[in-house]
Amino acid sequence: MNLFGRRESDNVDDRRGMGGGAKAGLGIGGMIVVAIITLLMGGNATDVLQNTGLMSGSTQTQQGTYQPTKEEEELAKFSKQILASTEDIWTAEFQRMGKTYTPPKLVLYTGSIQTGCGNGDASTGPFYCSADQCIYLDLSFLATMKQQLGAGGDFANAYVIAHEVGHHVQYLLGTLDAAHQQMAQESEKESNRTSVRIELQADFYAGVWAYHEEERFKSLEAGDIEEALSTAGVIGDDYLQNKAQGYTVPDAFNHGTSEQRVKWLKKGLSTGNMDDGDTFSLPYSDL
Repeated sequence: MNLFGRRESDNVDDRRGMGGGAKAGLGIGGMIVVAIITLLMGGNATDVLQNTGLMSGSTQTQQGTYQPTKEEEELAKFSKQILASTEDIWTAEFQRMGKTYTPPKLVLYTGSIQTGCGNGDASTGPFYCSADQCIYLDLSFLATMKQQLGAGGDFANAYVIAHEVGHHVQYLLGTLDAAHQQMAQESEKESNRTSVRIELQADFYAGVWAYHEEERFKSLEAGDIEEALSTAGVIGDDYLQNKAQGYTVPDAFNHGTSEQRVKWLKKGLSTGNMDDGDTFSLPYSDL
């Protein structure tokens, strides 16, 4: 992506190096496995944190002075520029609907952090917490995503952020709370299917953002779209389950298959029309 000269959002809380408290005893090997399984869990941050035990237990705090690398600082700047772009695009889209867009805050952290959804950890990946309307991102996860899944590049990283902003859009429109209320009354299988609908719509919204980003700023470069679609393909539930355990359990899917995630991201990229992103009315088999 060509973001030269583009503004950086000031709606960012940089807490890198401040520590925050993480469940003791989760080694680096376990963190990598969890990171693979829970990649992009923005819509269900509370559930993820509970399932990984990060909302209870003893805590530990980082010590010493934090020194970010040059590469990390470049990622921080990039993330702020992408957030600024989402602010511009979604403000315009909400105005088109006669609504007001209130942007989320991006919180950069290292290791662990206390959030409105409980105690967060880098191993859960980037996530959105509707309780405090913040997106939490440990920048080292982007490197993990590239190393463990082979998913990297500017536009791939932008897609990760835009997906989480997509959950915030769902929150502002009332979709996210309604879906979570529905999930609380469903069986585990049906709840997982509702979660898939949430995640696929967030993928679609990421595509809508990218459509308007290119239309307005002409920032995409050769290979960018392929990066995002490739990333969507390797974060499907079927791909991740196969990678982690060698087989799939479809009833446990809660983000969508690789094919579904690519389909809905591509749909947003091709139409740029929010009206085309209703993942809740379709029969599940048609997603």
